[in-house]
Amino acid sequence: MNRRAFLASTAALTLLPPGLHAAEPLLYAPGSAETAMDAGKIVLLDFWASWCSTCAAQERVLDTLKAENPAYERKIMFYKVDWDLYAKDTLAMDLRIPRRSTLVLLKGREELGRIVAGTSKADIQALLDKALTAS
Repeated sequence: MNRRAFLASTAALTLLPPGLHAAEPLLYAPGSAETAMDAGKIVLLDFWASWCSTCAAQERVLDTLKAENPAYERKIMFYKVDWDLYAKDTLAMDLRIPRRSTLVLLKGREELGRIVAGTSKADIQALLDKALTAS
């Protein structure tokens, strides 16, 4: 897929109503999550790296929680932000992301919470539950 088609597809996905976006997290491309945030959507940014074991543990917990509570996917737009590509991107710099394995929950541009390098199911569930009460 060429870059233009990828960016157009990603941008289009961010505009879908809650509940109609893909079950898999959206792969971040510059501007994609920002468009959703500017539209007031609830967004979870998952700053990850393919080689990061903590990131893999967080992903397993997120997958389990989403399977247990479908409301999370109806209310939250999940974005995976590749740390190796976007660690120095404006998004990461503006949010002061310290490292990979950082989860940030936002409603619009307002941060609702974050977890840095945490893999506790209870902590991640509490973060996702903030999204449900914020919607």
